[in-house]
Amino acid sequence: MANGVMIQYFEWYLPSDGNHWNRLRDDAAHLSSLGISGVWLPPCTKATSADDVGYGVYDLYDLGEFDAKGTVRTKYGDRSSLLAAVQALHACGLSVYADVVLNHKAGADRTEDITVLEVDRQNRDRVVSAPFQIYAWTEFDFPGRADKYSNFHWGWQHFTATDYDQKTGRSAVYRIVGENKNFSENVDQEYGNYDYLMFADIDYHHPDVVNDTIAWGKWFTDTLALDGMRLDAVKHINEDFIERFVDEMRAYVKRPFFTVAEYWKDNDGLLQKYLCDEEYCLTLFDVPLHYNLFEAGTRGREFDLRTVFDGTLVKSNPMNVVTFVDNHDSQRHQALESWIPAWFKPSAYSLILLRKDGYPCVFYGDYYGIGGNDPLPGMGSVLDRLLMIRQKYAYGEQIDVFDHPNVIAWQRMGDAEHPGSGLATVISTGDDGYKDLSFGPAAARSVWTDMTGNLADTVTLSENGAGRFPVKGGSVSVWIRAALIV
Repeated sequence: MANGVMIQYFEWYLPSDGNHWNRLRDDAAHLSSLGISGVWLPPCTKATSADDVGYGVYDLYDLGEFDAKGTVRTKYGDRSSLLAAVQALHACGLSVYADVVLNHKAGADRTEDITVLEVDRQNRDRVVSAPFQIYAWTEFDFPGRADKYSNFHWGWQHFTATDYDQKTGRSAVYRIVGENKNFSENVDQEYGNYDYLMFADIDYHHPDVVNDTIAWGKWFTDTLALDGMRLDAVKHINEDFIERFVDEMRAYVKRPFFTVAEYWKDNDGLLQKYLCDEEYCLTLFDVPLHYNLFEAGTRGREFDLRTVFDGTLVKSNPMNVVTFVDNHDSQRHQALESWIPAWFKPSAYSLILLRKDGYPCVFYGDYYGIGGNDPLPGMGSVLDRLLMIRQKYAYGEQIDVFDHPNVIAWQRMGDAEHPGSGLATVISTGDDGYKDLSFGPAAARSVWTDMTGNLADTVTLSENGAGRFPVKGGSVSVWIRAALIV
């Protein structure tokens, strides 16, 4: 699909009613009509409870099929409703990307008496105790599944660290002591070594772990007929394993297989290094762009809009990046909260949807609204309009006019494959403004209208195809050619 868009089809505070897969199934045709090309599913494997969003993963082989952790279904529904949703998406021509959580396991079936070293939370390379014994939740044998699909059972030897001692009730970062046991290399260096994130941290030096995880990935891909994956928390996982896992999945499916990784870091230099292997060809979310948009929305006229793409992946790696405005981690009351203010959201989405680079991602919470104790309305009607503009008009050469700290613009000149295409986007974070733009003699005397509805007046271009395109203060206007004056 030309000008593809993906949607993250969940937010943190969805109701735990087991009906989300049914809602997605019924929404498939609507998503396709919006120009959505790919759907990012929430984690669909069994987690610690029916209320778990899915990142407290318990059993990767349980898609809502077995009685475990007090539930058969996951938060989103059971296996049959998941498969029905995927089938509906595929029937509407949509790609399906699964959220894959490989960093840790949670909700173990039993404790084990193991030897550990406590490390400093702020510097995991610093050991702060002699070896001692704890009762750790590290034994997983999945009695509800009874070895269906896999007979692999997990124990302490398959993990590098954990964070809770059942014996004392004390929480800390406990590195497991054993042969070839240490934190993984090739992870983020925050806190000295950021291998450990939460729960029981998986050891990808262990060959049995590597083999079972790859076998699971193939089974999972087959079961859902996946078109790609979103890999969670890769900065905490040995990069060598991530590369092998992605290579194995792509070789197995023998077709294009989209893989995007979440490496949450506002540091384009570090992210560039993660993307440096051309054969590897992993895609990353543009976290630096998200933070630039957050700063622009928070600071308003004090932010220099000319710098909005500085230090971003979409500027340096336009072909290997998913651009986004907000997601489940950045929404309010989450650990990485950096929620972009409502007044700036339409402008922020224009900056990812109406430009030529990157694979933009729309957030469910922005489209349908946020639930929970602090609800927020969605902006579906605004996004409908921007998505329509993207599909019909956002084509051709892109010309940036980033010459003012509070008013920027860009043009898309249109192309022959999309008759009538072309647009002018003008954004202001300050007062009312304008940009003088030219579309050349071929656009002489054409009439342009603001598709956002923010401005009712039209703009008529001169004999040379030039005109003044206005914008209201603190808003965005997207101008498209409405008619020709004969």
